[in-house]
Amino acid sequence: MTTELASQMMAIAIEQAGAPSVLKPVKRSVPHPAKGEILIRVKAAGVNRPDVLQRQGHYPPPAGASDLPGLEVAGDVAAIGEGVERYKVGDAVTALLAGGGYAEYVTVYEGNALPLPSGYGYVEAAALPETFFTVWHNVVQRGQLQAGETLLIHGGSSGIGTTAIQLGKALGAKVIITAGSAEKCSACLKIGADVAINYREQDFVEQVKAATNNKGADVILDMVGGDYVDRNYDAAAIEGRIVQIAFLGGAKAKANFAKLMTKRLTHTGSTLRARDIAFKAQIAAELESKVWPLLASRTITPVMDMIYPLKDAWRAHERMEEGNHIGKIVLDVG
Repeated sequence: MTTELASQMMAIAIEQAGAPSVLKPVKRSVPHPAKGEILIRVKAAGVNRPDVLQRQGHYPPPAGASDLPGLEVAGDVAAIGEGVERYKVGDAVTALLAGGGYAEYVTVYEGNALPLPSGYGYVEAAALPETFFTVWHNVVQRGQLQAGETLLIHGGSSGIGTTAIQLGKALGAKVIITAGSAEKCSACLKIGADVAINYREQDFVEQVKAATNNKGADVILDMVGGDYVDRNYDAAAIEGRIVQIAFLGGAKAKANFAKLMTKRLTHTGSTLRARDIAFKAQIAAELESKVWPLLASRTITPVMDMIYPLKDAWRAHERMEEGNHIGKIVLDVG
């Protein structure tokens, strides 16, 4: 089922690997939804670190995915493919994508889309999927965070970090974050972090031990890697779980792995983009059941940084690379 659609759309393509300036507006054909897919008329698209890595040539899209950057959008259903059961044309949705979000239209499997939380507009809704899917899978499913435990989040002021702070608190955990400035630490405390550590001025291992009566953190969400690997082992509690989601500080490190044995640690990690649609649909279902009500009540809210028009996606990437953002950067497509 379709309504009258344009045949062409504006999109932002990666001209070649390089600096933000390689992001260029292009004309592309409007995609058609396959069986089980919906076509979204995009109103807003989230900007994430994997988009930057893809632009730099370090994170190619998985097989079969769009070559356009963009892992999350919000908009209206413009057409539906055969077999779609939940959505109809005109429904407002937000969705997790394997790529293609920097465009006026994108297709996605219907199970990887969710209705907008009650009271949310497109810009806020576009800031939800990538971070909430990532945090839910890594902190809750892999990290097994429980009420009463301590969660340490590196990069607390990022989109992932601000989401993890609020979700950790909603789950009943004590939340400790690291960030690189007094301003970022203050912002994290305002949204619920119990302890904020300025890693440029303080040793996070010492501070975590001091804040936990020398017990350490039960779950550590790390996007740094590098020399943080060994230090995370020091900061972790007995039976602690370290979950790796990125390696901004390097994917290779020297570490004393005897700590894994003596502390009975679990060091795991994941990537989300290449996982199959059924796996993502299962996360979507859990989010809708357990997190969407918290968003609707504003118990949890996305922390918004800057909004740019789609044609200025390069400016959004500059903002992210500068590292001064707090929360989510979003492109206004509509």
